[in-house]
Amino acid sequence: MEKKIYILVVEDEPEVLDSIVRDISDFETLFAVEMADTAEEARELIRSIIDAGDEIGLILCDHVLPGDNGVELLVEMQNNEETHETRKVLITGQAGLQETVRAVNEADLKHYIAKPWEKEKLVSIVRELLTDYILEHSNKPLYYMRVLDGERIADYIRKSGKVTDS
Repeated sequence: MEKKIYILVVEDEPEVLDSIVRDISDFETLFAVEMADTAEEARELIRSIIDAGDEIGLILCDHVLPGDNGVELLVEMQNNEETHETRKVLITGQAGLQETVRAVNEADLKHYIAKPWEKEKLVSIVRELLTDYILEHSNKPLYYMRVLDGERIADYIRKSGKVTDS
């Protein structure tokens, strides 16, 4: 059985958290979505997911959080072998240039999304990054074709000759 792949959303404002989760709801058919409102709660979820033998394919993380900030969490994930490959996105309206540069340089930040965001842009970024993750880490990319970038997955299957659907 293939590992379950999670999307982790870390945001301390409940209405913003709900909005992000609502905007990416189409991905929930194939990716479990977990939510945390602090970096500490996110760490506990990450540990629980990893301990269950599953993976975190994507994290969407705010910068300003109670306790440790989002950039600290993303850098920590980058330095951890178990979450190094997780695609990382900073969604914030308050990260300064220094924090953003640190996230890019030390956390392998894939995208920075300024608040407020456009739903279509967020969905496009999530689709792109999860497609990247699946093509690198799944033996069954065809399974994810209906919610991810089907054209890229089909091209990958054609070029690699790897066709599995179970």
